[in-house]
Amino acid sequence: MDSQFGRGFVTNIMLISKHMSLPPERAWTGLSDHLTEMKLPDNLRGTEVEDLYMNLRQKIMWHQNGQMDKEDLDGVYRVLKRLVVALDKEIGFPDAMVGKYD
Repeated sequence: MDSQFGRGFVTNIMLISKHMSLPPERAWTGLSDHLTEMKLPDNLRGTEVEDLYMNLRQKIMWHQNGQMDKEDLDGVYRVLKRLVVALDKEIGFPDAMVGKYD
């Protein structure tokens, strides 16, 4: 069966990041849909990736569309950046970082 909003883990990180490029008033619309079939791989349970993934889910699901502002979106983006760095470290890049000109 086809997925409407993305299935997997990295795939949904990419789809969530796409929302981050939109203006705050548009970024929230449909953002939580990408959590529907976002699954943490079993081998990442008990890691920093799991903690950040749960934090990301909470930040996105905590508020409903139309009730979020730019500061809330910035918080999601900060967690998303930490999540992808932690994921890179888990897959073997010990010096992973976003960079200072993100």
